[in-house]
Amino acid sequence: MKMRRTIFDTPGVTVLARIWARVFFWCIGWKPEGEAPKVRCVMIAAPHTTNWDLPIMLACAFLLRAKLFWMTKAEVFRIPLFGSFLKWLGGIPIDRSKSNGMVGQCVEMLKAHEDLILAVPPEGTRKKVKAWKSGFYHIAVGAQVPIALGYLDYGRRRGGVMGFFYPTGDYETDVKAIQEKYRNITPKYPELSSLSEGH
Repeated sequence: MKMRRTIFDTPGVTVLARIWARVFFWCIGWKPEGEAPKVRCVMIAAPHTTNWDLPIMLACAFLLRAKLFWMTKAEVFRIPLFGSFLKWLGGIPIDRSKSNGMVGQCVEMLKAHEDLILAVPPEGTRKKVKAWKSGFYHIAVGAQVPIALGYLDYGRRRGGVMGFFYPTGDYETDVKAIQEKYRNITPKYPELSSLSEGH
């Protein structure tokens, strides 16, 4: 999967993007926390229960100066011009109806670029799910990179990264340890979060 130019490396536009992010956060009462990862990594984008997660996540990325690529369903990219705009914002379309080697492609992309941050929503959808999808974990293991614990806390109106998790290869044990770190993070709609059932 080839890297492409995005808003994060478009001269001049990044300054305007940070101004937008400051104004946007001031209007909705949010603040970024922490620092952007300084190494290539897979970043969990959790919890994910609303369309608001994307603009808030992007605002955090602009303010923390993180070059972010993020995944979402392929259907939204099929709208003329809008799809190109989303790709410019760092979007990567995912066709959830096919097993198309996306994990392998993402692994190669991470291996090829030193400063890449790949955001993956482990729930895979805004709808209620019983458990996280394991793609984010297998990408991290395959690329031999850490997992950044990105979060959006609607209770405190804060977003950022709470640190790193280094996968051991034992998915079941590791995912429980990762999810435990999100117990005090409040999603926009708690009833839609998989963590509300103890998964």
